[in-house]
Amino acid sequence: MQAVGILEQLVAFPSVVGQANGAIVEWIRAYAAQCGARITILPGPEGDRSNLFATIGPVDVPGYILSGHMDVVPANEPAWSSDPFTLRAEAGRLVGRGTSDMKGFLAAALAALPALAARTLGRPIHLAFSYDEEAGCRGVPHMIRRMPDLCARPQGAIIGEPSNMRAILAHKGKAAARLEIRGRAGHSSRPDQGLNAIHAMASVLAQAVGNAERLALGPFDAAFEPAYSSLQIGTVKGGQAVNIIPDLCVAEFEARAISGVSPSGLLAPLRARAESLRSDGLDVNFEIMSEYPALSLASDAPLTHLLAELTGQEPLAAVSYGTEAGLYQAAGIDAIICGPGDIARAHRPDEFILLDELMACQSMIEALGDRLAA
Repeated sequence: MQAVGILEQLVAFPSVVGQANGAIVEWIRAYAAQCGARITILPGPEGDRSNLFATIGPVDVPGYILSGHMDVVPANEPAWSSDPFTLRAEAGRLVGRGTSDMKGFLAAALAALPALAARTLGRPIHLAFSYDEEAGCRGVPHMIRRMPDLCARPQGAIIGEPSNMRAILAHKGKAAARLEIRGRAGHSSRPDQGLNAIHAMASVLAQAVGNAERLALGPFDAAFEPAYSSLQIGTVKGGQAVNIIPDLCVAEFEARAISGVSPSGLLAPLRARAESLRSDGLDVNFEIMSEYPALSLASDAPLTHLLAELTGQEPLAAVSYGTEAGLYQAAGIDAIICGPGDIARAHRPDEFILLDELMACQSMIEALGDRLAA
């Protein structure tokens, strides 16, 4: 089955983040099994979502991981010019939700499986397909923890996020948190009888703004744009009516950290300030919703040289978006980003990948197989 046909099948599964993904997992399992891959389905703790791990070649020697996520963001934007879950070909473009981010990479890897299986590989190629990456890389940590039972420690992981088929060595880490403050409702004419949750939240919001301004003063890493860690308030919700003392306020915060800085550490001062509000009689719940570390692969690492040779281009130093690569590196597996498509097309109406990009990715994977042939 060719890459375009596979991509058509994958796009047809509305595998939106946070939802059950059994249908797409089963389709990939059946296809990969026909190609001779050894497959393990790894259910997550949610009960309705799974990771998939497949291997071509020997499992007892180090090889390479091709890592991608099966989930996509919702496609509720009204500006779509066609059904987002029906692949549409248009002047060299393949349009559909997830084509760039990142079912195009999955399709290229699956299309390469027959050619890889036809070789006698001295070292394996593994497919590591995860769920809920779009919710902060929630699925892949469960798969990484199982890898010692599935294969010898890999030499490296290629994370196929859209990079215009140019390897990328670094990205920032990220943490997201949700803060819920509960006070006591009442009539606005008697503020002395209530506890205003929005007023309480304001002190945490002010601290977040101040911390964000201080982060812009450094430390710096010139590989990134911007060159410093950042913090923002993403959402704030609270109150029922202007004449009711609000008893609930909820805010969400996000931190993005340069290499060497803990993303959740950037949120720690907000947690401390929030928890101090309990002494005023407020109920406070501060929850880290997701976190992944930064990626920083050395420019002289063997994996860097390998991808430069496979792509024919020198790797880029860094990107602003985050991926699962940092989690692989934190587990002791060198990781690099390289995949078809463009991140600028992701999460937008009429998302697309170029046919040439799809074919270039399949060719790169097959060239990797040539290098690993016995």
